[in-house]
This record gives sequence, C-alpha cells and structure tokens, in this order.
Amino acid sequence: MHSEEAIGSQLERFQRNEITEYNIYKRLAAFVKPEKNRQILERIAEDEFRHYQGWKRYTEKDVAPNMWAVWFYVLVSRIFGFTFGIKLMERGEEDAQKNYDLLRGKIPNIETWIHEEDAHEEALIGMLDEERLRYAGSVVLGLNDALVELTGALAGLTLALQNTQLIALSGLITGVAASLSMAASEYLSTRSEKNQKHPVRAAVYTGIAYIFTVAALILPYLLFPNYLIDLAISLGIAIMIIAVFNYYISVATDESFRRRFLEMAGLSFGVAAFSFGIGYLIRTWLGVEI
Repeated sequence: MHSEEAIGSQLERFQRNEITEYNIYKRLAAFVKPEKNRQILERIAEDEFRHYQGWKRYTEKDVAPNMWAVWFYVLVSRIFGFTFGIKLMERGEEDAQKNYDLLRGKIPNIETWIHEEDAHEEALIGMLDEERLRYAGSVVLGLNDALVELTGALAGLTLALQNTQLIALSGLITGVAASLSMAASEYLSTRSEKNQKHPVRAAVYTGIAYIFTVAALILPYLLFPNYLIDLAISLGIAIMIIAVFNYYISVATDESFRRRFLEMAGLSFGVAAFSFGIGYLIRTWLGVEI
C-alpha cells in the first residue's frame, strides 16, 4: 500500500511539473519575439499539456499548477531573457526527476517515454534565437577586458597615489577611454567577420558592459575614504560580477560555470596582483609622495 501511495505521489509530481511548465511556456509565448520563437514556445507548451494528459491517465485526477513557479520563471525570463529562464527551469527539473526507480516495472516503457519527451524538448529549445545571447560574446569582451584592465589599473593606482579622489579620477578617465576604444574595436571586428551580429549593436553591447564594470569598480573610491578598503571592496565587486555573469552564461549556453569563473577570476586577480606590485616598485623607485 505504501509503495502504491509513493508511486501515485510521484506521478502527481510529474503531472504537476507538466501543467506548470505548460503555463510558463504559454505565458512566455505571449510576449516573446520574433514570431519564430513564439511558435516554438507554443509547440513546447502543447507538448507539455499532452504530457500532462498522459500522466492524468494514470493518476485519474486533475492537478493544479505551481503558480509560484509560474510567476517566478516568467519574471526571471522577462528580466534576464527567456532562454535563461527556460534553461534554468529545465535544469531544476533535471534534478527533480533523476530517480525513476519507483516507476520501473509499474508503468510500461516509462524511461523511454521520459527520454523521448526530454530529447524533443531540448531540440525545440535549441531552435530558440535570442538577440542578447547572440551578442553574449560582445558582452564577455567588454566585461572581461574591463575587469582585467581596471582591476589591474586600480590596484596599481591605489598603491601609487594613495588618494581616493585621484584614484577614482584616474580610473574613470582610463575606463571611459578604454570603453570607447573597445567599442570601436568590436565594431570593426564584427564588421569584418560578416556574421549574424550587427556591428553597431555589438559595439554598443561591448561599450555598455565596459562602462557598467568601470562604474561598479570605481564606486567604492567615491564612497569611502580608506583606499585599501576601497580596493578590497572593488575586488569583491569584481568577483560578484564575474560570478553572476558567468552563472548566467553557463545556464543560458549549457557551459561549465566553474571553468569560466576560474578563468576570468584568475586573469583579473592575476593582473591586479601584478599591477599592485608594479605600483609599489614605481612609487619606491621614484620616491613619489602624494
């Protein structure tokens, strides 16, 4: 009896997942563009509802969707893009559905059916085309270059100048000039590649990512008087930016978060440590006191 109850509970859980995802995909389809993406999401929603009906044949009951999950994933998709929202949702479902032992031998071909459902869904999701992911490389270029250059520059300036206002001014001038340079370079690079990316949009994405990073890293020097504490906060912000962005990319593109995070963090902090040492040597050698 206990086994039957457990199986019934598991089936209802699958059924609830399907109707929840159906509602999510239907809501996403109502606002996504272009039309191709809307049609793909409509197809996935139809599949989810068909799966829900399939589980219903076994449970013989209607199951309500998890409206909190519907609200959460639709909100995340609106803020961070529908591809990220969908991939995040599917990643959660993979963890929730790893164990089918209770259903083996109870429902014919259960594992085959679930595998076919997942494969079909993954194929459809792979057809989605979102602008912000097409330009992810441009954003990576802006963020990575700003993090590497500015963490290094701020580390060197911090020890060389030891004045928060001068450090902020020097860092801001360096950052703004570098962002314009990077945006121009991305424009020329994209234009010469002749791929699907628009050169102006690629340049804008790169420039905005760079400026955002510059503003975030310099902000502590405008708020707090202790330059060493400011450097520590700035490096902490750099770690947060690296972690958040790489998590986004790892989910949206199915890449390894750990590898990307360690690579970008290693570059940024390696350059920062080297620049800090250079700043110390130059200050000592020149005997500059500000």
